[in-house]
Amino acid sequence: MAGIRAGLVGVGPVGDRIYSCVQERNFDLAEPLRVMATRERREILGGHEVLVKEIAEELFEGLDVVFFAGREGAKGASVQWGKVANDAGAYVIDNGGDFRLHPDIPLVVPEVNMDLVNEDTKFICSPNCSTIQMCVALAPLHRAARMNRVVVSTYQAASGWGARGQEELDAQIKQLACGCVEKWDPCVFCRPLALDCIPHIDAFLDNLYTKEEMKMVYETRKIFGDPDIAITATAVRVPVEIGHAEAINVEFEGRMNAEQATRILSDPAQSPGVVLIDGPSTDPNYGTLRGRVDSDQEPWAGHRYVDERIYPTQADVLTERYKDATLVGRIRDDVTRPNTINLWCVADNLRKGAATNVVQIAEEMIKRGIIG
Repeated sequence: MAGIRAGLVGVGPVGDRIYSCVQERNFDLAEPLRVMATRERREILGGHEVLVKEIAEELFEGLDVVFFAGREGAKGASVQWGKVANDAGAYVIDNGGDFRLHPDIPLVVPEVNMDLVNEDTKFICSPNCSTIQMCVALAPLHRAARMNRVVVSTYQAASGWGARGQEELDAQIKQLACGCVEKWDPCVFCRPLALDCIPHIDAFLDNLYTKEEMKMVYETRKIFGDPDIAITATAVRVPVEIGHAEAINVEFEGRMNAEQATRILSDPAQSPGVVLIDGPSTDPNYGTLRGRVDSDQEPWAGHRYVDERIYPTQADVLTERYKDATLVGRIRDDVTRPNTINLWCVADNLRKGAATNVVQIAEEMIKRGIIG
């Protein structure tokens, strides 16, 4: 029978997006996606009512590939069922974090290091959401000039925690709307997220960084196969439902400047998955809304004024056009150091930061004849 047989373990926000991606991207399926979770029930996934089966060993029989969307941890889905899937003959593509740093398991972003996957690669990990978008944006530049050092600050959506993170933010926004702000009862985040930014994602470690921040360090080095890249991160939770943004400062070993980086990142052949949103704005309202500076006005601190410029924001990745892309803008030279640039990077943490990435891995495996 033509087509592949695929399974999905987990039906939270990421599982929902994996189901949507498989439907949207026209996978050649021999049978409907086999969806499993801790108990049998009907769920709405990707806008469709789906029968979710209670996970059991026999459900993995006959599958070619299994997507794991469950949370990591001592009882992470792939910890319990990954080997079962492999033993049944299926390839595993895991969105959880339990095995990302395992030395024998590839950590894959298809635009960056898909060549690590071959027919013997039975278990594949997808990186953390904040790591994926940064690597998609930086890989083309790294190939051109090799990165020496990366300094990144993230602005991460509530949904990065999961469905309960979104629900808590929604509840707090409703409290604000009705003026009921005397008593906050944050359960997911350490402080109320509405109208605030929290520089605290995941547990603190003994070096005073959080686990989320160190994920970006270790995962990025593993993806690029370069343990000598100096990386430091500050991860911040912001009152946005979906979409992570990152301000990135990158120092290169070779020659690199904003003009060269812009040229590379605007070329789809060199920068797959990247959409550049940068340059002068053509919207006449920008000037009237924020008071366009007249050309004959005195310069500020020796700098001349220019027209408004365009750039991506988290709202952009919620659109159909950009939902699976990594958006880049605000490219500029770091005037304090040679061969160093700043850029701004945005992606949907539930799509490209999770679901789309695992589905793209499977697509590439099909193209290469590994699956099917």
